[in-house]
Amino acid sequence: MIEITGNIWTFHRTGWVAITTNGAVKRDGSAVMGRGVALQARRRFPRLPYELGARIRRHGNQVFAFPRYRLYTLPVKHDWRERADLDLIVASCRQLAALVPSGRTVYLVRPGCGAGGLAWEDVRPVIADILDDRFVVVELPR
Repeated sequence: MIEITGNIWTFHRTGWVAITTNGAVKRDGSAVMGRGVALQARRRFPRLPYELGARIRRHGNQVFAFPRYRLYTLPVKHDWRERADLDLIVASCRQLAALVPSGRTVYLVRPGCGAGGLAWEDVRPVIADILDDRFVVVELPR
């Protein structure tokens, strides 16, 4: 796992982005994507919340690939109102690592550390051995 500072969407031009998500689906069938990088993705790709919502309803809260958008989802919460779940983050990172082919670079924010309420000092040690050098964690500049 590589760590850098920057704007994650700058790197989307050359690689894939993993957006942190939850398992909540609204009545209209769209996934809840109301904060952070998920909100940014929703604004860039207006159909994404409906496509993700359909997959969550069919397969549950797990990692999904969206090749059309060069995106992966990375569940960090079961419901948007909850705090991020460290066990879910670990399971999601394992699933993501298994899905990403060698040679592909995936950029992600610090999972669970924004709206999820977790500290990077607690998350980093449990995912560092799961995410190899295909994964680049991007922190916003201060």
